[in-house]
Amino acid sequence: MNETFKLERTSAPLAAEESGESMRHVHRPVPHDSGAKHVQGIAQYIDDIREPDGTLHIAIGQSPKARGRIVSLDLAIVRSQPGVVAVLTASDIPGKNDVSPSFGDDPLFAHAEVSFLGQALFAVVATTRDAARRAVRHAVVEIAEEAPSITVEDALPRDETVLPDYAFGRGDAEAAITQATYRLAGKFRVGGQEHFYLEGQVALAVPGEDGDIHVYSSTQHPTEVQHVVARVLDLPDAYVVCETRRMGGGFGGKESQATQWAVTAALAARVTGRACKLRLDRDDDFVLTGKRHDFRCDWQVGFDDEGRIEGYAVDLLARCGYSADLSGGVVDRAMFHADNAYWMPAARIASKRLKTNTVSNTAFRGFGGPQGMLAIEHVMDQIAWAMGRDPLDVRYANFYAPGRNFTPFGMEVEETDTLVDLVRRLEETSAYRARREEIAVFNASSPILKRGIALTPVKFGISFTLTHLNQAGALVHVYQDGSVHLNHGGTEMGQGLHIKVAQVVAEEFGITMERVRITATSTAKVPNTSPTAASSGSDLNGMAARIAAGAIKRRMAAYAASLYGVAEDEIEFRDDRVFVGNESLSFTELAKKCVLGRVPLSEAGHYQTPKITWNRETATGRPFFYFAYGAACSEVIVDTLTGENRLLRADILHDVGRSLNPAIDIGQIEGGFVQGMGWLTTEELVFASDGRLLTHAPSTYKIPVASDVPADFRVALYPNSNREETVYRSKAVGEPPLMLANSVFCALCDAVHSVDPAKPVPLDAPATPEAILRACEALRGRSMG
Repeated sequence: MNETFKLERTSAPLAAEESGESMRHVHRPVPHDSGAKHVQGIAQYIDDIREPDGTLHIAIGQSPKARGRIVSLDLAIVRSQPGVVAVLTASDIPGKNDVSPSFGDDPLFAHAEVSFLGQALFAVVATTRDAARRAVRHAVVEIAEEAPSITVEDALPRDETVLPDYAFGRGDAEAAITQATYRLAGKFRVGGQEHFYLEGQVALAVPGEDGDIHVYSSTQHPTEVQHVVARVLDLPDAYVVCETRRMGGGFGGKESQATQWAVTAALAARVTGRACKLRLDRDDDFVLTGKRHDFRCDWQVGFDDEGRIEGYAVDLLARCGYSADLSGGVVDRAMFHADNAYWMPAARIASKRLKTNTVSNTAFRGFGGPQGMLAIEHVMDQIAWAMGRDPLDVRYANFYAPGRNFTPFGMEVEETDTLVDLVRRLEETSAYRARREEIAVFNASSPILKRGIALTPVKFGISFTLTHLNQAGALVHVYQDGSVHLNHGGTEMGQGLHIKVAQVVAEEFGITMERVRITATSTAKVPNTSPTAASSGSDLNGMAARIAAGAIKRRMAAYAASLYGVAEDEIEFRDDRVFVGNESLSFTELAKKCVLGRVPLSEAGHYQTPKITWNRETATGRPFFYFAYGAACSEVIVDTLTGENRLLRADILHDVGRSLNPAIDIGQIEGGFVQGMGWLTTEELVFASDGRLLTHAPSTYKIPVASDVPADFRVALYPNSNREETVYRSKAVGEPPLMLANSVFCALCDAVHSVDPAKPVPLDAPATPEAILRACEALRGRSMG
């Protein structure tokens, strides 16, 4: 196909009062602070840190069975191997054998029974990584094997869960469905996803004086690493420092699951008295770390002649793995987003968190929201096909609107106008209606190749659903030469958090970006931080930094006012200078004067998100500060004889409020969309019946590559200002764009549907070529076995 690659990065014009023209740094496309280093390959990650002399290396000894009782573990030969310095087991742990984030159900090393194939049994500490990896193979392990639960269907009869069932809703959904004019029901499966970060799990632990330990970890949650290291080593938290300068990607996979490897390195350092490093091999990383939760969604819906939902009931059956990990919050968020953008007069949203003998699933970009959201988009398509209507018209009929704007958990959707206007704009700019007609003509004359199109919305709640996590701290110092030291609790994983927070600080002081020094996230500087997750990094840390900088600025202004005998409101900070009445001095000059005047130029800022109230027991309150909105229109082509397919064009309009950095935000939208497309089209996790992960490497697990990006890719920012008082009225951007890729899955279903428009499409996610071919053959009345 001779196509011209067309990538449009546009931002719709803002009204004059919203354009931020008076801003010098915020609302500007400032380059990523590490961008040049990324391109040159000189950005320093954990594995690039110069190793202290005598650093030891660690390899993990894994369980050969998925479920059973440990009969014996003979490590004598392991200990005798060349280069081996120590072999660690549960008996070497001075504190608690627990690396779980909350529930005490995740041992560092299994000690009585094993719960998934590959589970850590012991660790070898050796002089080289190769020696450690060779030594682990000599363990003699005897396990009294039991039949494992691998799938949702395995776990359901056993009624094994990692957490109790949970449900909420409104009205009598079952009665509303029964009384509705039309009814549909089905089962829809949503697959999991491997994080496939470029930098794998890695940690370096360096012992210090008096039991202190310094851990360099590729983690999204340094405070949790600090806390769990202290728990396992039986130390006060203050004895442990966790530091993270940057990660080579995280996507949620390093929120809770970086901890085990940091703790293992710390334990090895404690036992040996030497620096110890653990870097997982990519295959081991696949086996030993959790994925996005896969779901089976059992749904029922009742609707009227217009396709409007009158009752909706869904059971979200999540495969959680062997321990709770973050499944509480992940599955709750799937429930919170089971409505997506649609009003449901009566609804029952229920869930089961099923225990299986697989590695514990964990956070992944969207944190359960994508699974709940995709299920209702699937239902919208089912309604449209049953009614013979355009799926977009069915979506319009069900959108939240004034008077019908409360979610199934009782929170008011305040920006119904934003949602509808955004979708209508995209419908127009993407020429959806004209293209729909063109596609119908094409499909009528093309028996093999079929095209499809879909336009789907996104409404995503922003905040941690665990209320106490909605807080952040930042530490700002102004030195006497006018340079500024910035530290905050957020972590940088390529998403541009550090540069956004630096822009906020530079804007507050009216100084150039070059004056602001971004430093590594450290628990020694900002304590008790929340993970960088839930799309809240800029909201929380940006505001904390602004509070800290603002406090210093006010002290500087007060001192300048006293020196020059003017009112404080006559002082202005801008262009690297401070204007005092009719005079001005450089920012550096004022900093020096403040030091001489004994004015404190250091501040720890703290921010807590307002308005958040959620009582899980009564299912009442407001779990989200606000909603971010977006929509995508995707067009695909499918070969119905092979299942091969291609995304031809994607149009995206996304709401980020008043963007702190449009270039960074558009990059996040593009990346999130493509990652979501991979989840829904090519990335398939396959476990054998014995619990072995068969898709454990790039050779068997297919993430999207450059050639999968559509040749025609149009991304625009919706002109908007956050109605809530966020940092410079911006909105979060990390997670919501991933769910824009729902449009790709729905477009593929639309293309397959044209094989026989009289039948629903039997297609689950991911829509791999094999799955698409099976669906096409089913519509033709043929079985592939």
